[in-house]
Amino acid sequence: MDAPLPILYSFRRCPYAMRARMALFSAGIPCRLREVVLRDKPAEMLKASPKGTVPVLVLPDGKVVEESFDVMRWALGQRDPEGLMALSPGEREEAEALIAETEEEFKPHLDRYKYANRYDGAEPEEHREAGLAFLQRLEARLGDQPFLFGAKKSYADIAVAPFVRQFAFVDKAWFGEQSLPGVQRWLENFLSSALFAAVMKKYPQWKSGDPEPLFPPEDRA
Repeated sequence: MDAPLPILYSFRRCPYAMRARMALFSAGIPCRLREVVLRDKPAEMLKASPKGTVPVLVLPDGKVVEESFDVMRWALGQRDPEGLMALSPGEREEAEALIAETEEEFKPHLDRYKYANRYDGAEPEEHREAGLAFLQRLEARLGDQPFLFGAKKSYADIAVAPFVRQFAFVDKAWFGEQSLPGVQRWLENFLSSALFAAVMKKYPQWKSGDPEPLFPPEDRA
């Protein structure tokens, strides 16, 4: 009998879910995918994780991993063929701080820039400028190297890039006019990568009793 697989609740466009899928894909860890529509969350997902956000990974032993970065760490801790976690201790500490800054500082500005009507008193241009300041700090890293920690892609790149993508797509023309050649090159490299294309495949909304596609698919190559 085949061993049971983890269940992954995901939503294609969510940057948190995106980076979890990339880590699972890179690790080659097969899951049963349940694609979620956020306005119509399945009861099974809410039972596993009442917080109601994606991703949620339910392991075969029943353990629930419900934070995207924890999913990344779990997946790459099982298998890391690309060496995404291969940073020095000092780089690892720096990467963790950068990922925390992305989530705790950049993401709130991103939300108030993109979805200003959801936040009382939010001025989108002010939040765009605050987000730009974060991108300028990334630019200082990327001006003379292809990835955030040098010549090789790391877990920090796939943890941060989905949020920068979302910010850039709010107003692509404005983003393209900014003096961010390193960030723009890095983002374009991310968007044109085989990994990104693979994890952005569309799946139908899952409902109880529906088939569960294998992710990564068997033809992942």
